[in-house]
Amino acid sequence: MRIEKIATVLWSVLLASATYAANPFLNAPNDQPVSAQFHGTEWGEEQAGEIPLTARVVTTRLATTTWGAIFKIELKDLKSKAAKKRDIKPLYFIVTDERIVLLNEEDNDAAVKKIAAMPAPPAFEARDVYGIAKGKSVHEDRPWTTEIEVKGDLCVYLSSHNSGHFTKVVWKKGVGLVEYASGYGAEANGFRLKRAK
Repeated sequence: MRIEKIATVLWSVLLASATYAANPFLNAPNDQPVSAQFHGTEWGEEQAGEIPLTARVVTTRLATTTWGAIFKIELKDLKSKAAKKRDIKPLYFIVTDERIVLLNEEDNDAAVKKIAAMPAPPAFEARDVYGIAKGKSVHEDRPWTTEIEVKGDLCVYLSSHNSGHFTKVVWKKGVGLVEYASGYGAEANGFRLKRAK
């Protein structure tokens, strides 16, 4: 009987150590959507200069696994005075305790179900990593250069192309997404949004 108890305790410890420890930059206590207001600017060829842009950003945990979680971040209720309404597609992220990885499939919702059933996270391409838990990472896939760096309680992702295209994502410990910006060409079209305090 004593050996069975010891084996049970050891098995419990092994299972606990093999489970997802939670990423410090993108995590949630449950599957309930979390909403936050973002403010910033947008620009494009149709308007002169930058104009104000606001959005409601909704973060939802879609799945939890022993190795991580999968999240969807939607930008809703985009408002500006631009003649053409901007549409920003939802972002899906596979999250482990060490990385935040963009899920970029043709049908992300179907991919979420498939990945959530996996016993281990899928293999990641370096270009799809949008966040790390610590340190600094630099990846070059010319003409793209991507830098990810943890600075205090922030993780900053910046990917840029020599033509002027860029994407910037900033994560904050215990908060999640606090900044999202993207632009095409030499200021031809883009936006910057930051979480309101």
